[in-house]
Amino acid sequence: MRRLPFAARIAGAVLGVTALMGFGDAAAASQSYPSRPVTVVVPFGTGGTTTILARLMADRLSHELGQTFIVENRPGAGGNIAFDYVARSRPDGYTLLMGPIGLAINPAIYHSLNFDPIKDFAPISLYGGVANILAVSPKLPIHNLQELIDYAKHNPGKLTQGSSGNGSSSHLAGEMLRAQAGINFIHVPYKGGAQAMQDLLANQISMLFDQVPAVLPQVQAGKVRAIGVTTQKRSSGAPNIPTLAEQGLPNFDVNVWFGFLAPKGTPKPVIDRLNASMNRILKNPEFVARLTSMGVDAMPSTPEQFQQYLEAETTRWKKVVEESGAKIE
Repeated sequence: MRRLPFAARIAGAVLGVTALMGFGDAAAASQSYPSRPVTVVVPFGTGGTTTILARLMADRLSHELGQTFIVENRPGAGGNIAFDYVARSRPDGYTLLMGPIGLAINPAIYHSLNFDPIKDFAPISLYGGVANILAVSPKLPIHNLQELIDYAKHNPGKLTQGSSGNGSSSHLAGEMLRAQAGINFIHVPYKGGAQAMQDLLANQISMLFDQVPAVLPQVQAGKVRAIGVTTQKRSSGAPNIPTLAEQGLPNFDVNVWFGFLAPKGTPKPVIDRLNASMNRILKNPEFVARLTSMGVDAMPSTPEQFQQYLEAETTRWKKVVEESGAKIE
């Protein structure tokens, strides 16, 4: 066997030692991580479901890992401002993203983005999923999906659907309903779900899709009427409300999910430590019960499972947008 020159053998040995030192540095960094406060970036304003869930997890992570996790809201452009900010942040585990479903939707609905949801992020773990409820004004003679479809077909141009904004999951849930049920209605985008709900209560719009925690109190008070939830399975927070799938639209599925991600290049030992902590929290019966009371189903996962889920969701929503013709107005 031909031996390498002495100088080449020395260079190889130095590279090997350097690689081992690098691995050792990464391992040491993961053992000491986090050694200072960690920022969790939320892409929407304060008060919404995303912020509430982010603060719940941040509080548990602070106790779990012995360091402060700070929630920072960076709203704007349907979440794109926060997505771009985290994608460009230093990949050291100290800037994380509380990523909502919009991370998968936005590439299909916005023409120009400065980030790629698949290439620019390192998934840590899925967090949870929550259904949207399709709610209608109780003044309408509509009590289930079939009555809604019949009303829309016999009263063209009369139904209006509010949403929390163009490109939001509530907007695209409406586009999915339009395509799968073969009906038409007018989309009315708002700057948030709360404004849309106020107009539904005032009978200014006919219906809206919004998340279980926001809609269920109004349903229970008799102020709006629930037609169905948008997930394939009934919501743990609203088990008495049937799904749209079981009422005749078997392919209807809108699960408003959330998950934690870091910038691409964040050391794997750091990702793994965060994942282990989050999964312990998401399997804690007390924490799961807290989520269930809010209508949120816990979704613990490995980083690899989240990566696959993100890729599948990005592909699915691209198809939904293309088939519906939905666009930012």
